[in-house]
Amino acid sequence: MDMISNNKAKKSVPERERIILLRTKITDWFSKNGRDYPWRKTDDPYKILVAEMMLQRTKADQVAGIYNEFFREYKSPEEILHSDKAIIRKLLQPLGLNWRLENFIEVSKALVESHNGKVPDNREELKHLPGVGDYVAGIVLSLAFNKNEWVVDSNVVRIFKRYFGMQTTKEGRRDSHVIATAKLFSSENNAKEANLGLIDFGATICLPKKPKCNKCILKYGCEYEKQDKLLCE
Repeated sequence: MDMISNNKAKKSVPERERIILLRTKITDWFSKNGRDYPWRKTDDPYKILVAEMMLQRTKADQVAGIYNEFFREYKSPEEILHSDKAIIRKLLQPLGLNWRLENFIEVSKALVESHNGKVPDNREELKHLPGVGDYVAGIVLSLAFNKNEWVVDSNVVRIFKRYFGMQTTKEGRRDSHVIATAKLFSSENNAKEANLGLIDFGATICLPKKPKCNKCILKYGCEYEKQDKLLCE
Protein backbone atom coordinates (compact mmCIF):
# COMPACT_ATOMS: atom_id res chain seq x y z
CA MET A 1 0.00 0.00 0.00
CA ASP A 2 1.47 3.36 -0.99
CA MET A 3 1.62 6.30 1.44
CA ILE A 4 -1.48 8.06 0.03
CA SER A 5 -3.57 4.89 0.25
CA ASN A 6 -2.26 4.17 3.73
CA ASN A 7 -3.17 7.66 4.97
CA LYS A 8 -6.62 7.33 3.43
CA ALA A 9 -7.12 4.02 5.25
CA LYS A 10 -6.18 5.63 8.56
CA LYS A 11 -8.93 8.21 8.05
CA SER A 12 -11.62 5.70 7.13
CA VAL A 13 -14.01 3.57 9.19
CA PRO A 14 -12.50 0.20 10.23
CA GLU A 15 -14.05 -3.09 9.17
CA ARG A 16 -17.24 -3.89 11.05
CA GLU A 17 -15.75 -7.16 12.30
CA ARG A 18 -12.88 -5.30 14.02
CA ILE A 19 -15.28 -2.84 15.60
CA ILE A 20 -17.49 -5.65 16.94
CA LEU A 21 -14.43 -7.49 18.25
CA LEU A 22 -13.36 -4.35 20.11
CA ARG A 23 -16.88 -3.97 21.48
CA THR A 24 -16.94 -7.58 22.71
CA LYS A 25 -13.61 -7.20 24.50
CA ILE A 26 -14.55 -3.86 26.04
CA THR A 27 -17.96 -4.98 27.32
CA ASP A 28 -16.43 -8.13 28.83
CA TRP A 29 -13.76 -6.01 30.54
CA PHE A 30 -16.39 -3.55 31.79
CA SER A 31 -18.49 -6.29 33.36
CA LYS A 32 -15.56 -7.05 35.68
CA ASN A 33 -13.82 -3.68 35.99
CA GLY A 34 -16.37 -0.92 35.43
CA ARG A 35 -16.24 2.00 37.85
CA ASP A 36 -19.01 2.43 40.41
CA TYR A 37 -20.72 5.82 40.51
CA PRO A 38 -24.19 6.80 41.79
CA TRP A 39 -25.40 8.20 38.47
CA ARG A 40 -24.81 4.78 36.93
CA LYS A 41 -27.32 3.23 39.33
CA THR A 42 -30.32 5.21 38.09
CA ASP A 43 -32.25 5.53 34.87
CA ASP A 44 -33.67 8.93 35.86
CA PRO A 45 -32.89 11.14 32.82
CA TYR A 46 -32.71 14.34 34.88
CA LYS A 47 -30.23 12.88 37.38
CA ILE A 48 -28.06 11.54 34.57
CA LEU A 49 -28.19 14.84 32.68
CA VAL A 50 -27.17 16.81 35.76
CA ALA A 51 -24.39 14.34 36.56
CA GLU A 52 -22.96 14.67 33.06
CA MET A 53 -23.06 18.45 33.31
CA MET A 54 -21.19 18.18 36.62
CA LEU A 55 -18.64 15.89 34.98
CA GLN A 56 -17.71 18.39 32.28
CA ARG A 57 -13.98 19.13 32.74
CA THR A 58 -14.14 17.56 36.21
CA LYS A 59 -12.96 14.18 37.52
CA ALA A 60 -15.68 11.67 38.36
CA ASP A 61 -14.42 11.07 41.90
CA GLN A 62 -14.86 14.79 42.64
CA VAL A 63 -18.44 14.70 41.41
CA ALA A 64 -19.63 11.62 43.34
CA GLY A 65 -20.06 13.28 46.74
CA ILE A 66 -21.55 16.48 45.33
CA TYR A 67 -24.02 14.49 43.22
CA ASN A 68 -25.58 12.77 46.23
CA GLU A 69 -25.78 16.00 48.21
CA PHE A 70 -27.27 17.87 45.26
CA PHE A 71 -30.14 15.44 44.80
CA ARG A 72 -30.94 15.39 48.48
CA GLU A 73 -31.77 19.08 48.04
CA TYR A 74 -33.01 19.37 44.44
CA LYS A 75 -35.01 16.56 42.89
CA SER A 76 -36.40 18.31 39.82
CA PRO A 77 -35.72 21.26 37.48
CA GLU A 78 -38.64 23.09 39.10
CA GLU A 79 -36.89 22.97 42.48
CA ILE A 80 -33.74 24.45 40.93
CA LEU A 81 -35.67 27.38 39.52
CA HIS A 82 -37.33 28.13 42.87
CA SER A 83 -34.15 27.87 44.94
CA ASP A 84 -31.63 30.43 46.13
CA LYS A 85 -28.78 30.73 43.62
CA ALA A 86 -26.29 31.45 46.40
CA ILE A 87 -27.08 28.15 48.12
CA ILE A 88 -26.74 26.19 44.87
CA ARG A 89 -23.48 28.00 44.09
CA LYS A 90 -22.05 27.08 47.48
CA LEU A 91 -23.03 23.44 46.96
CA LEU A 92 -21.34 23.32 43.55
CA GLN A 93 -18.28 25.35 44.57
CA PRO A 94 -15.99 22.32 45.16
CA LEU A 95 -16.39 21.44 41.47
CA GLY A 96 -15.12 24.84 40.29
CA LEU A 97 -16.16 26.39 36.96
CA ASN A 98 -18.64 29.13 37.86
CA TRP A 99 -20.48 28.87 34.54
CA ARG A 100 -21.82 25.50 35.65
CA LEU A 101 -24.46 27.10 37.89
CA GLU A 102 -25.81 29.23 35.05
CA ASN A 103 -25.97 26.15 32.81
CA PHE A 104 -27.99 24.27 35.43
CA ILE A 105 -30.42 27.15 35.75
CA GLU A 106 -30.76 27.61 31.98
CA VAL A 107 -31.25 23.87 31.41
CA SER A 108 -33.83 23.68 34.19
CA LYS A 109 -35.67 26.66 32.69
CA ALA A 110 -35.66 25.09 29.22
CA LEU A 111 -36.94 21.76 30.56
CA VAL A 112 -39.78 23.41 32.46
CA GLU A 113 -40.80 25.86 29.74
CA SER A 114 -40.38 23.67 26.66
CA HIS A 115 -40.55 20.05 27.84
CA ASN A 116 -42.97 19.99 30.78
CA GLY A 117 -40.06 19.40 33.15
CA LYS A 118 -39.02 16.22 31.34
CA VAL A 119 -35.69 15.43 29.66
CA PRO A 120 -36.12 14.85 25.88
CA ASP A 121 -35.47 11.36 24.56
CA ASN A 122 -33.84 12.30 21.25
CA ARG A 123 -30.47 13.75 20.37
CA GLU A 124 -31.55 16.89 18.52
CA GLU A 125 -33.83 18.14 21.28
CA LEU A 126 -31.22 17.35 23.90
CA LYS A 127 -28.61 19.31 21.96
CA HIS A 128 -30.85 22.35 22.00
CA LEU A 129 -30.57 22.45 25.79
CA PRO A 130 -27.98 24.97 27.08
CA GLY A 131 -24.55 23.40 27.59
CA VAL A 132 -25.52 20.04 26.07
CA GLY A 133 -23.52 18.71 23.13
CA ASP A 134 -23.29 15.39 21.33
CA TYR A 135 -21.39 13.62 24.10
CA VAL A 136 -23.81 14.49 26.91
CA ALA A 137 -26.78 13.81 24.64
CA GLY A 138 -25.41 10.39 23.71
CA ILE A 139 -24.71 9.42 27.31
CA VAL A 140 -28.19 10.48 28.47
CA LEU A 141 -29.86 8.54 25.66
CA SER A 142 -27.70 5.50 26.29
CA LEU A 143 -27.95 5.40 30.09
CA ALA A 144 -31.39 6.84 30.78
CA PHE A 145 -33.37 5.66 27.76
CA ASN A 146 -31.39 2.51 26.95
CA LYS A 147 -30.96 3.56 23.33
CA ASN A 148 -28.18 2.35 21.05
CA GLU A 149 -26.69 5.83 20.79
CA TRP A 150 -23.05 6.74 20.16
CA VAL A 151 -20.74 8.70 22.43
CA VAL A 152 -17.33 10.21 21.66
CA ASP A 153 -15.07 11.87 24.22
CA SER A 154 -11.28 12.11 24.50
CA ASN A 155 -11.10 8.57 25.89
CA VAL A 156 -13.02 7.12 22.97
CA VAL A 157 -10.94 9.03 20.40
CA ARG A 158 -7.71 7.85 22.02
CA ILE A 159 -8.76 4.18 22.03
CA PHE A 160 -9.91 4.33 18.40
CA LYS A 161 -6.66 6.04 17.35
CA ARG A 162 -4.51 3.49 19.09
CA TYR A 163 -6.43 0.30 18.46
CA PHE A 164 -7.34 0.94 14.82
CA GLY A 165 -4.33 3.13 13.95
CA MET A 166 -6.65 6.00 13.04
CA GLN A 167 -5.51 9.47 12.16
CA THR A 168 -7.62 12.32 13.51
CA THR A 169 -7.60 16.07 13.66
CA LYS A 170 -7.03 17.95 16.92
CA GLU A 171 -10.82 17.93 17.29
CA GLY A 172 -11.02 14.18 16.80
CA ARG A 173 -14.40 13.90 18.48
CA ARG A 174 -15.85 15.84 15.54
CA ASP A 175 -14.19 13.77 12.80
CA SER A 176 -16.73 11.98 10.61
CA HIS A 177 -14.83 8.66 10.57
CA VAL A 178 -14.54 8.68 14.38
CA ILE A 179 -18.27 9.33 14.76
CA ALA A 180 -19.12 6.67 12.17
CA THR A 181 -16.98 4.16 14.08
CA ALA A 182 -18.69 5.08 17.35
CA LYS A 183 -22.10 4.64 15.72
CA LEU A 184 -21.20 1.12 14.61
CA PHE A 185 -19.69 0.37 18.02
CA SER A 186 -22.96 1.28 19.78
CA SER A 187 -25.36 -0.05 17.15
CA GLU A 188 -26.29 -3.28 18.93
CA ASN A 189 -27.88 -4.19 22.26
CA ASN A 190 -26.37 -3.07 25.57
CA ALA A 191 -24.87 0.11 24.14
CA LYS A 192 -24.86 1.45 27.70
CA GLU A 193 -22.26 -1.10 28.84
CA ALA A 194 -20.28 -0.75 25.62
CA ASN A 195 -20.10 3.04 25.85
CA LEU A 196 -19.27 3.11 29.56
CA GLY A 197 -16.68 0.43 28.94
CA LEU A 198 -14.85 2.61 26.42
CA ILE A 199 -14.94 5.59 28.78
CA ASP A 200 -13.68 3.60 31.77
CA PHE A 201 -11.02 1.75 29.77
CA GLY A 202 -9.65 5.04 28.49
CA ALA A 203 -9.71 6.53 31.99
CA THR A 204 -7.98 3.64 33.75
CA ILE A 205 -5.95 1.59 31.22
CA CYS A 206 -5.48 3.37 27.88
CA LEU A 207 -4.22 6.54 29.55
CA PRO A 208 -3.07 9.62 27.60
CA LYS A 209 0.42 9.25 29.02
CA LYS A 210 2.04 6.01 30.18
CA PRO A 211 -0.81 3.70 29.11
CA LYS A 212 -0.90 0.41 31.01
CA CYS A 213 -0.13 -1.74 27.99
CA ASN A 214 1.01 -4.64 30.20
CA LYS A 215 -2.55 -4.84 31.61
CA CYS A 216 -4.32 -4.18 28.31
CA ILE A 217 -6.80 -6.74 27.00
CA LEU A 218 -6.58 -5.15 23.55
CA LYS A 219 -2.83 -5.24 23.00
CA TYR A 220 -2.77 -8.25 20.67
CA GLY A 221 -4.93 -6.48 18.09
CA CYS A 222 -3.78 -2.95 18.80
CA GLU A 223 -1.92 -0.95 16.15
CA TYR A 224 -0.38 1.24 18.85
CA GLU A 225 1.29 -1.78 20.42
CA LYS A 226 2.42 -3.15 17.05
CA GLN A 227 4.15 0.07 16.02
CA ASP A 228 6.13 0.68 19.18
CA LYS A 229 3.57 3.08 20.61
CA LEU A 230 4.31 5.84 18.12
CA LEU A 231 0.82 6.39 16.80
CA CYS A 232 -0.56 8.73 19.43
CA GLU A 233 2.27 10.29 21.39
